[in-house]
Amino acid sequence: MIILNQTYVTPASFILNGIPGLEDLHLWISFPFCTMYVVAMVGNCGLLYLIRYEDSLHRSMYYFLAMLSLTDLVMCSSTIPKTLCIFWFHLKEISFEECLVQMFFIHTFTGMESGVLMLMALDRYVAICYPLRYSSILTNSVITKIGLATFLRAVLLIIPLIFITKRLPYCKGNIIQHTYCDQLSVAKLSCGNIKTNVIYGLTAAFLIGGFDILCIAVSYTMILRAVVSLSSADARQKAFSTCTAHIFAIVFSYSPAFFCFFFNRFGSHTIPPSCHIIVANIYLLLPPTMNPIVYGVKTKQIRDCVVRILSGSKDTQSHKT
Repeated sequence: MIILNQTYVTPASFILNGIPGLEDLHLWISFPFCTMYVVAMVGNCGLLYLIRYEDSLHRSMYYFLAMLSLTDLVMCSSTIPKTLCIFWFHLKEISFEECLVQMFFIHTFTGMESGVLMLMALDRYVAICYPLRYSSILTNSVITKIGLATFLRAVLLIIPLIFITKRLPYCKGNIIQHTYCDQLSVAKLSCGNIKTNVIYGLTAAFLIGGFDILCIAVSYTMILRAVVSLSSADARQKAFSTCTAHIFAIVFSYSPAFFCFFFNRFGSHTIPPSCHIIVANIYLLLPPTMNPIVYGVKTKQIRDCVVRILSGSKDTQSHKT
């Protein structure tokens, strides 16, 4: 332990203990985690390649999908490689600075994930409710600005949380009962008052997640009203089908997020910690794994591009950068 002054004590490193109570199963648990991670990497890199080189995918919907894929890649890569090292090689030690960096990436890009899902809901709202003005409203400039604003929102809200956590005095050991540096798990090792961490964490969660969920709900309410007013059943079905993949993405992202949120606040005495940690890892793995699969299956333009590439009949013009 390195004593900085009489008030603050900073550990040189932490020990990530993995999944408490399931240490003997770490090797077996690692296989589905590794499989999901490989699928996430291949699927999202494949989506980014298609969106980059296929002219037919140079539209706002797919630019938002590219943002989601980039976010998913960073989100799962910030935790899973270290988790697999814990499971396979028992490399549990992580320095204090590395722990803070990992914490920053996890919370920033989970916030970014929520923000991109909100932007994709707004994209579907404009596409369905204002189809004739779709391309003029969501120009490349507008997409770049709102994407950057979403990223900066997450960064600016998470940075204070990292500094608050860094300044805590730690005197309850250095063993984190988790597979990664979750903010609340680290703060619980402090012998100081962590009320500020809890309140600020809740505030950041509501400012990001609460705002995004509200925007998504309003967007889909307006979409539903617009679709129901269509006279043709085929038109209604076509309009709904453009939202299917996005609805799946919302479910995959927010379902484990809600579980983790309510466990941390209300269920820590009734639900085994091992269950919470597994779901916390699924929260960071499930969206990156399933999003490219769902969009690949549900989106005709992406399916057509994949089939064309696999069949070897891809038009050479689609390779223009």
